[in-house]
Amino acid sequence: MPRKSRIDAPGALHHIICRGIERRAIFEDDDDRDRFVERLAVVLEQTGTLCYAWALIPNHFHLLIRTGSIPVAGVMRRLLTGYAVNFNLRHRRRGHLFQNRYKSILCQEEPYLLGLVRYIQLNPIRAGLVADMQSLDGYPYCGHTRLMGKIKSGFQDTEKVLSMFGQARREARKRYRDFVRKGLAAGKRPELAGGGLIRSVGGWRALKELRREGVHFKSDERLLGDSDFVDSVLKAADEKLDRRYRLQAEGYGFEDVVARVCEIYHWNRRELLSWGKQRRRAMARSVLAYWAVRELGMSAREAGEKMGLSPSAASRCVQRGERVAASDGLVFEKS
Repeated sequence: MPRKSRIDAPGALHHIICRGIERRAIFEDDDDRDRFVERLAVVLEQTGTLCYAWALIPNHFHLLIRTGSIPVAGVMRRLLTGYAVNFNLRHRRRGHLFQNRYKSILCQEEPYLLGLVRYIQLNPIRAGLVADMQSLDGYPYCGHTRLMGKIKSGFQDTEKVLSMFGQARREARKRYRDFVRKGLAAGKRPELAGGGLIRSVGGWRALKELRREGVHFKSDERLLGDSDFVDSVLKAADEKLDRRYRLQAEGYGFEDVVARVCEIYHWNRRELLSWGKQRRRAMARSVLAYWAVRELGMSAREAGEKMGLSPSAASRCVQRGERVAASDGLVFEKS
């Protein structure tokens, strides 16, 4: 059975779980952990991504992030590729470091945000890295320490989480810590690590009982939320796919995207496809790459070949093009 594609949207809340290949260690020592945290901070800032919670475990890590204009796939590619290269060089190893498929669960903010924060922050205790809450308060490789004010960090959005526990900082931290402590008694929450609505209602047996009572749910393994949330997210994703399939069925191709961009920027084909450092040309070529990939479904490699760009340069163009199209209100299809 083919894998389902990831679901994403600007401003979406994601619980990311990424494991080492064959569940091997991805952090050998504190040097590795420090390098990862430094890279995480840079990538989050560069991509405008918010982070509410995170935890590093020897063979995997958790992130709770809200994407900006850069899709979650772009954020993770920047984070994982650079770290893997440095890790392999440092430990004199070759080959893949991470599993090819990290888990990305798009989450409904209410009522799951605080539950996800608590679940992620408690992972070091559940993994046996620290013994208790007091030890967790000082554990540097988890977002809990930043929320408690033990370590200052610019990349983690502590204000968002603490504001949900009160306006006065000291009292908010006290309430937050008590909330996390109470989570120890709840044990593992498998639905927060994936499994969607089926697990969140108590498993298949509980779901069947609810259906017998006339309560019906729509679920998806890539999503965590109630039936209406799942339905709305899938509908939006389907509409995006439907538009792409319709464009392909109507015969739209790369040359049509070229023509549309030329129309907007008042250039000819040769000028648009020629590389140049002028800001307006770079913006136009970025929009071209973005629409070729997002509207037509071309890969960054395919678009890059037609534009004389390497795959990595084409990917950067796609990301920049998304920002340009959004800020300038550009649309591929004219109304």
